[in-house]
Amino acid sequence: MKDISTIYGSLVFSDSVMKERLSSEVYKGIRHTIDTGAELREDLAQPIANAMKEWALEKGATHYTHWFQPMTGVTAEKHESFIKPVGEGKVIMDFSASALVKGEPDASSLPSGGLRATFEARGYTAWDPSSYAFIKDNSLCIPTAFCSYGGETLDKKSPLLRSMDAINLQAMRVLKLFGNTTAKRVVANCGAEQEYFLIDKSMYESRMDLIHCGRTLFGARPPKGQEMGDHYFGVINQRVSAFMKDLDEELWKLGVPAKTKHNESAPAQHELAPIYSTVNLATDQNQLTMELMKSIACKHNLACILHEKPFEKVNGSGKHNNWSLASDDGINLLEPGDTPHENAQFLLFLLAVIKATDEYQDLLRISAASAGNDLRLGAHEAPPAIISISLGEDLTNVLEAIETNKPYKGLGNKKIILGATVLPPIPKDTSDRNRTSPFAFTGNKLEFRLLGAPFSIACTNYIINTIVANSLSDFADELEISKDFNKDLTALIAKTIRKHKRIIFNGNNYSLEWAEEAEKRGLMNLKTTVDAFEHFTDKKNVALFEKHKILSRNEVQSRRDILLDNYIKILNIEGLTMIEMVKKQILPAVMLYERKLVKLALNKKKLSESLDRSVETDIIEKLSSGGTRMYELTNQLENQLSDSNELLDILQRAKYFKNIILSTMKELRLVADSLEPLVAKYYWPFPTYADILYSVK
Repeated sequence: MKDISTIYGSLVFSDSVMKERLSSEVYKGIRHTIDTGAELREDLAQPIANAMKEWALEKGATHYTHWFQPMTGVTAEKHESFIKPVGEGKVIMDFSASALVKGEPDASSLPSGGLRATFEARGYTAWDPSSYAFIKDNSLCIPTAFCSYGGETLDKKSPLLRSMDAINLQAMRVLKLFGNTTAKRVVANCGAEQEYFLIDKSMYESRMDLIHCGRTLFGARPPKGQEMGDHYFGVINQRVSAFMKDLDEELWKLGVPAKTKHNESAPAQHELAPIYSTVNLATDQNQLTMELMKSIACKHNLACILHEKPFEKVNGSGKHNNWSLASDDGINLLEPGDTPHENAQFLLFLLAVIKATDEYQDLLRISAASAGNDLRLGAHEAPPAIISISLGEDLTNVLEAIETNKPYKGLGNKKIILGATVLPPIPKDTSDRNRTSPFAFTGNKLEFRLLGAPFSIACTNYIINTIVANSLSDFADELEISKDFNKDLTALIAKTIRKHKRIIFNGNNYSLEWAEEAEKRGLMNLKTTVDAFEHFTDKKNVALFEKHKILSRNEVQSRRDILLDNYIKILNIEGLTMIEMVKKQILPAVMLYERKLVKLALNKKKLSESLDRSVETDIIEKLSSGGTRMYELTNQLENQLSDSNELLDILQRAKYFKNIILSTMKELRLVADSLEPLVAKYYWPFPTYADILYSVK
């Protein structure tokens, strides 16, 4: 077995590598930039580039690339070799400071939301020193931000880095009010739990919908799904285990702290969870995790599916974003301690999150919005679109006591007694885990559970950072002018609880009763992606982003348009794929089997003139009427997709897809899925759910 401590981070230009290969002065300079967020001194760039190049060459790298995260949600890279001709047919290996710090990838075909035209193609990538460079496929990958010639952000990393500065600024203001003189910086941390499906590659390649859309557009419910709960936390299949071992090793080489792995609820579904990193590093590492899942699966003759809802009537895949705040002097600002009712600093930071969640429900919902996630949210497998926050019984009691100015009666140091002398008592946490809550406090962090599996966590984290920074800014503005800090702090805490307690809900978020209660409380219920995106450019949201220098008005507008365009394109591809599958696969199969049954029925009729009806004639009638309806709906869908091109306003076009085209697609699927059980397996043109979900043996 390989020594994990030896291979861990072996492909990362990490702190230990920099300390070994850089001079003391250069190392201190880059460390200062990483620790404080300060700009890197210009004179340090060349010695860092030299050391990075030599290290990369020793590791077998031949190229370098500025690795960035455009608005596609995946990563992008343009590779340049280290070679530099020096005459006489010879080359040297060269890597300049300018090549490290700035790139010009053009990348004019990547989404910009109207921020630049194709003829204005110049785009720049700028090195992010706070995220370590690494080697992948013999290329030195340099994490970078991506912007236009005019300086507008075109990526997911830039607003995340800006939001880290914003929350640091506002959190430090609050810490100073509490007399903290040791902290120099506050950082948001994150751990992203990643769910995914693994199926046999042959099954994947046999399904046009999986290839083009990442999900199945047709498929009747399998005889056995997840009803028995026998897959969840079950023994890991040997083939899957081999994949997981390879994945762990490759992630560890890249410094990704992969920690936990297990089977998830649905057949063929699994999960990987890492140890916490700063939100910036966690975002980069999660992108690498998703990329490696797909490439390593191929090596095992498997296909990794990251769609939010790849199989209807089977649990979809999410990504749980565990977010926390910590100061550089070692304090978790969301740690309640043994006496949370006496921990005013903790209460104020917790209330900053509660206030932010209440005031910006729409932005949190937007951060989890996609065409695929619309199929998953609120389906008793993921929280609903109604944003709320769960604190658990103990913390809720603390807030209620403060609000009403009554003594707090704690739950006490309870223990779970298991009743067998050999088993020790287990300390009981002050709150249970609410798996139905969109945003749940889980001890010393908050878990945002709405994200779909393929999402970049950058958007969710820059939104959480920004809205919490805004709450902290409001608190600091009020307390910095206070004449009696303790008195005004107590009043502020009580006032904030009264104003924003409507967002706290500890019960079952899946229940219909909660939807009714949420409406009475005045909470938003943005059920679909289009409903959510419509609020992105609301005046209060633009003002928020501009106040904290996260996004300009134009950048907010561009993001809304990019996301709406993505929604339209996804549904358009799915619609076209459905049409092709019906015309070229499903209808021919139905008609072929129908013809077989007609022949069989006619032969029976000849043998028995009194036979008016038979099993064959009954099935023939169902196949005939279903096939006719399927053909009608396919033509209808074709016309609707064509008509959508006449709508020039992007929001109106998205609404047309949501209200008209999706309805036709759902009905078409319903008809096709009703025919699948009637057609003999030999004739059905592609693998069924039962084939796919149990394909890995």
